[in-house]
Amino acid sequence: MKSFDAVVIGAGPGGYPTAIRLAQLGKKTAIIEKENFGGVCLNVGCIPSKALIYGSSQYWKMKNEAEEIGISVKGVDCDLAKMQDWKQGVVKKLTTGVQGLLKANGVEIIKGTATFKDSKTLEVASQSGKETITATSFVIATGSRVAQIPILPFNGKNIVSSTEALSLREVPKEMVVVGGGFIGIEIGTVYAKLGSKVTIVEALDQLLSTVDNELVALVQKKMKHFGITVHTGAKALGIKEKEPLKAKKLNLEIETKDKKTQTVSADVILVSVGRSPNSDNMGLEKLGIKMDPRGNILSNNQSMTNVSNIYAIGDVAGAPQLAHRATMDGLLVAETISGKRTYKDYKTVPWAVFCDPEIAVAGLTEKEATEKGFKVKVGRFPFAASGKALAMNESEGMAKIVIDEKTEAILGVHIVGPEASNLIAEAALAIEMGATVEDLVRTIHTHPTLPEVMPEAVEAAFYKAIHIYKPKRG
Repeated sequence: MKSFDAVVIGAGPGGYPTAIRLAQLGKKTAIIEKENFGGVCLNVGCIPSKALIYGSSQYWKMKNEAEEIGISVKGVDCDLAKMQDWKQGVVKKLTTGVQGLLKANGVEIIKGTATFKDSKTLEVASQSGKETITATSFVIATGSRVAQIPILPFNGKNIVSSTEALSLREVPKEMVVVGGGFIGIEIGTVYAKLGSKVTIVEALDQLLSTVDNELVALVQKKMKHFGITVHTGAKALGIKEKEPLKAKKLNLEIETKDKKTQTVSADVILVSVGRSPNSDNMGLEKLGIKMDPRGNILSNNQSMTNVSNIYAIGDVAGAPQLAHRATMDGLLVAETISGKRTYKDYKTVPWAVFCDPEIAVAGLTEKEATEKGFKVKVGRFPFAASGKALAMNESEGMAKIVIDEKTEAILGVHIVGPEASNLIAEAALAIEMGATVEDLVRTIHTHPTLPEVMPEAVEAAFYKAIHIYKPKRG
């Protein structure tokens, strides 16, 4: 039997930083992982998808956009198998690095599947047998898995989840994506740029349903440029083939927004309809740990469950299911376990969609702010008026800033355009610090750079932008 001050279950972007920080704070710490160090994010999520997004974008630009800026590129081809090998090399560097960091910080690594026997005892099963582990505190960081729908069960070949879609060795001639959320749009765009005829089927009336529709409209317009067909308000009814693994082509029946039935053919169907928490088969029920109907573990503002020495962080604790949120949850939990009075008090959790152009958001939408009782001003500044964006040949999109008219505090920032995922960091810092519009406008921004759109968007809300003309109403 091994005993520790703290044990972290799961070595994803929530778990491994938690374990490292606990060790840094002097706690005897172990981390248990049954599969892949780095979790979904590093292995089959954030990192591999962004690698393929980068690769496919380079290919698209060379083939379709280089001529516009005077570069003649002939005989451009894409070897997807080689791109996948490169992507996997990136993944391996990072996942190997995670294990190295854990060891360097003195965290004991235990490989196996953990089950609670009681609130202070785990049984860990591995290929070498079972062992018992005790600890004063436990952190559940087991993440989430892809959700399935009964009419389209995964087979790993031509009906796939994001995991398999990120490892295809050949570009499918036709791909159908069921689900128009972050993951579906990102992966669908990758394969469209590589030459697939892509169709996206989304049950709701808007792609990216939680995103400001002004931003979505611009992305959807660009998707047409990539040859992507979009059906919103549409339902997947199932495939006609009885044995999909033996079929050369799949024929998916959908019900369109106007209630008509249509058939869409595909070599590969990607089902991307959300994620489910990995809270089952851990013995949590016997401990009386409370969960919501979806299986998300309920916790307070210290990530503490109703069993006081057990904490839950990241995807397994519910929305927002974001790697960076899981990391911050974990760092705060480590301090709590070490005796510090630390609480989650996030004013905003920024996020990004790596579509083309990118979308990034921090804070409230205009609608959310109004519903919360704020009287708002809204400023918009287009990348078409940005010297740097024009020089990059990426002038589509805008920055939109939502401002509290009374206090002039920044309530929300919404960006669609080049490098939006990087630009949102300034917005997140501004909202977290309670910055006002004057703070942002009086901060000198380097020229020529993309972040210059931020103060210009603020000034536009007050009819004072320099590089666009916006006449005052009335």
